[in-house]
Amino acid sequence: MKFSSALKLNHIFRRLYHTSGFADGYLVLYARKNRTSANRVGITVSKKLGKANVRNRIRRRLREIYRLNEDKFRPGWDIVVVARTRAVDAEFSRLTKSYLSLARKAGILQELPEESPQ
Repeated sequence: MKFSSALKLNHIFRRLYHTSGFADGYLVLYARKNRTSANRVGITVSKKLGKANVRNRIRRRLREIYRLNEDKFRPGWDIVVVARTRAVDAEFSRLTKSYLSLARKAGILQELPEESPQ
């Protein structure tokens, strides 16, 4: 993650949980502006989703989705992504679509300039 760091402090996670989140069947995304020029990303996976290897696999996949699409995110946000039960068996492309659509709803994706027809 070039422009981001990991979110690890519990009080920041709790502060984000009190904001309005955006959810679908696979993920829940909470976002809040921070006072830095970089994003901080945290991932939460409940023990209800499976044993450690299953939870770690989900975490790795969500981190990779963010890494591949990092340039699409606006800087200066704290982001927490919570995995839901359906994320365990979801395909990578489906998780990517879910992650980016929730980020778009939260308003943390950069607006791409529209291409003009030539």
